[in-house]
Amino acid sequence: MASNNPAFRNNAFQGGQVATAQQGLSAEELVEMYNRPAAAPSQTDRMTVEDTVMKTGISFGVLLVAAVVGWAVPALAIPAAIVGFVLALVNIFKKEPSPALILTYAGAQGLFVGGISSFFEMRWPGIVSQATIATLAVVGVTLALFASGKVRASKRATKIFLIAMVGYALYSLVNVGLMMFGVTDSAFGLNSQVEIAGIPLGLVLGVFVVLLAAYSLVLDFDMIQQGVRNRAPRKYGWTGAFGIMVTVIWLYTELLRMFAIARN
Repeated sequence: MASNNPAFRNNAFQGGQVATAQQGLSAEELVEMYNRPAAAPSQTDRMTVEDTVMKTGISFGVLLVAAVVGWAVPALAIPAAIVGFVLALVNIFKKEPSPALILTYAGAQGLFVGGISSFFEMRWPGIVSQATIATLAVVGVTLALFASGKVRASKRATKIFLIAMVGYALYSLVNVGLMMFGVTDSAFGLNSQVEIAGIPLGLVLGVFVVLLAAYSLVLDFDMIQQGVRNRAPRKYGWTGAFGIMVTVIWLYTELLRMFAIARN
């Protein structure tokens, strides 16, 4: 730390005379000010990476607690999914982040994730641990690449990402519609019924979706980095936590489906 350097202390004492004349501070008081620890986020009320990580940890803590309940009572998964979807839209379109709404969303999604995980585990034992490890691996690799500067968000890549997301969303709606109206009797609709070179369509799309989710994480990390750089208000750390949580949940559920199709 610069304040522990002898040359710095000498300069501080010399500058203390100016401070004494202008602000009534002694040289000792000036050095003491330099020796004070950096202000915490609560004192500056500015967004920091550490504070955002803490908020993200709290959000996932709520999600995991709710997931335990969802695992024990799988019937809560469907109503929780509906509530979670509504809360996601509210949080996305809300002008300012609301910690209460974001944590409520985490709880609802925890019930949903726990419920479907319980169902998948009963049908395909061991699949939850596979999906969890794969999710952590994707998040870890993406974070490492972003931190090293090897992967960055760009306008062109983001446009391609948005187009791909819209296309995948439309395909998913069509697939669900076909399943609802009995056009396909497969457990995963076209994903497991249609094959490309002998490979189920769901596995091919699954790889594509994992790449989309990874880039979505890059966008989340970039948003946090820009917020810290621009000294955004501390409350926007909750926005960063919400974005990461949405992406990780999406990634986990897609991996669950991928592994289920593969094991079918």
